[in-house]
Amino acid sequence: MSVVATSQDSNAYETPITSGDDLVYQSVSRAAVGSLVLAALGLLSFLFVGMLLFPAVALLMGISALLAIRKYPNELLGKPLAQLGLAIAGVTLLAAPAYHTYIYLTEVPPGYQRIAFMSLTSPTGAPDLPPPAALALDGQKVFVKGYIHPTSMDSPRAKKFVLVPDLGTCCFGGQPPLTHMIEVTLSGDDYAKKGMRTQKLSGTLRVNRQLKPIEGLEGVYYTLQADFIN
Repeated sequence: MSVVATSQDSNAYETPITSGDDLVYQSVSRAAVGSLVLAALGLLSFLFVGMLLFPAVALLMGISALLAIRKYPNELLGKPLAQLGLAIAGVTLLAAPAYHTYIYLTEVPPGYQRIAFMSLTSPTGAPDLPPPAALALDGQKVFVKGYIHPTSMDSPRAKKFVLVPDLGTCCFGGQPPLTHMIEVTLSGDDYAKKGMRTQKLSGTLRVNRQLKPIEGLEGVYYTLQADFIN
């Protein structure tokens, strides 16, 4: 009995099979499996743009797996896995950026200007007061994104809450810097729901020169009379 040499691929799962008098080690390429797994995780990039790293790596692993399988066709298995991983990763890399671009271009209601939350925050090392860029927005109709501060809602649904710029403050609570908070009051029939998802708000921003007291927190400089939330 003779033994057929394998690719010696450490990134493969080996299974011996017999063919006549020969013992052949067939292996499932780990790169093929990894490509499919990462491509599946990459579907989350439709929710979080930062997850696009997963389909990018999946694409590279899928190509690597197919090249190895072509080189060792009798020893390496997993071609369908690699092809499926490549297909999912390729579609995701094309569709997810297009989806996020479409959302970005259409999410601001007519008559409102998009502002970055960071334009409201005081510079590092400076007093925690509204900067000139924020003062210029007083009375303007703005569109801003942020997260609900967990202690600012005492029920699952509320018409008033505090918006903060990042998930760290949203998840762990505590007292944020004063210029990192906007007290939001919702108009009409809209209610905010507790959660860690991004809140998109459109309304009239007010910049207070004096700190406005607020229950449970030190106070706020910014208030937003919100017309829309989504």
